[in-house]
Amino acid sequence: MDVTRTILVVDDNPKIVEVLEAYLRADGFDVVTAADGPAALAAVQERRPDLALLDIMLPGIDGLELTRRFQREHDLPVILVTARIEEIDRLIGLEVGADDYIGKPFSPREVVARVKAVLRRLDHTPSSSASEPLRVGDLAVDLDGRSVQLAGSPVALTRTEFDLLATLGAHPGRVYSRMQLMEAAQGFAFEGYERTIDAHVKNLRRKLGDDPKTPRYIQTVFGVGYKLEVRP
Repeated sequence: MDVTRTILVVDDNPKIVEVLEAYLRADGFDVVTAADGPAALAAVQERRPDLALLDIMLPGIDGLELTRRFQREHDLPVILVTARIEEIDRLIGLEVGADDYIGKPFSPREVVARVKAVLRRLDHTPSSSASEPLRVGDLAVDLDGRSVQLAGSPVALTRTEFDLLATLGAHPGRVYSRMQLMEAAQGFAFEGYERTIDAHVKNLRRKLGDDPKTPRYIQTVFGVGYKLEVRP
């Protein structure tokens, strides 16, 4: 029998909470809600949800700080839901460890689909047989340990950044479209959200010490997408 998953919905707009709760419950999820940051922290301690949907602009503790705490203390998957869609907000949201980012206004059905996609991706476990790390130049990607080293030094990545790098590293030199990378690294591919991959690539390049104008590892193939290939 399938285990019912619990979703934490945090927003200070009661109408948004009501709509998301109704759609999630209709799809078989249990739902716990909170209207501010402190209440969200208490809900996580008490109910141990499987995923959190967070607005960024929250009273008490904002969604970005909640994401940091949830990642550090509970390893809780987070989808940020917000009207702040400027690039810097998207980059910061993904950098602190959010698994996805949805801008308002949104389709409740799409939100449910993306919740299911994130949970499905996290449910995927590597095979029991140990696999050799993927190596591309000075990069070593340990799929079983979900760790990355660059020239022997560890690189701290978010879940999605790791999955994106692992996807690219599995076939060095292969060009992936943004939609393909969304499907492989995030578990879904919705038209209109392909640019989320660009935000992840920017964060990933920064962590790898890549100059975005002349990157050494993640190459842009204009009009198509990205590939992992070490440039001399």
